[in-house]
Amino acid sequence: MHPSNNTMSAMEIVRAISREEMAALPIRRYEGEVSLIRTPSDLERARTDLLQEPVVGFDTETRPAFRKGETHLPCLVQAASARRVYLFQLREPLAFPVLAALLTQAEVMKVGVALANDLRALNQLFPFEERNIVDLGSLARRSRMEQTGVRNLAGILLGVRIPKGARTSNWASPQLSAAQITYAATDAWICRELFLEFQRRGLAQRSA
Repeated sequence: MHPSNNTMSAMEIVRAISREEMAALPIRRYEGEVSLIRTPSDLERARTDLLQEPVVGFDTETRPAFRKGETHLPCLVQAASARRVYLFQLREPLAFPVLAALLTQAEVMKVGVALANDLRALNQLFPFEERNIVDLGSLARRSRMEQTGVRNLAGILLGVRIPKGARTSNWASPQLSAAQITYAATDAWICRELFLEFQRRGLAQRSA
């Protein structure tokens, strides 16, 4: 059973979750509004919402590599506000200025797992200097947690199981499937929820 007392200290937090414990948890997927950015008006709506949001869940998806030495740049960026999740396909540069503005906006906290790798790859597509980035894995390690991946953290902190189904699908496809959209939206949404849970427990403070 995951901890339910939001006032508990880092020492009292469960540090790891077993496969058996994870398998027993209820599955959760994002069930809110999703906007797949296709037009300039979609983009303006996303910009207005995200740039006024204090905390944005952030993630990327990349076409899977099956051969040794093969690498790809991100195909999709997911950004979650309190109101909806926005999906930016990176086949066209339409979204680049809005994403750069989001990543450089100091007043908006971008939260996710292993974001350094995502940001390095995105910088090959468009230039930006990131500000106010919070890595949930770092918060977990600071809280002496042994598992720092997004799905383990969701199990430990929120008591839910996030499916992995579409992880290795073709994210470069021009037409994303319903399963891909739900998977991608869930990853950004759960990152935001995890940060808010760290915050509720008093564990979101970052070192200077």
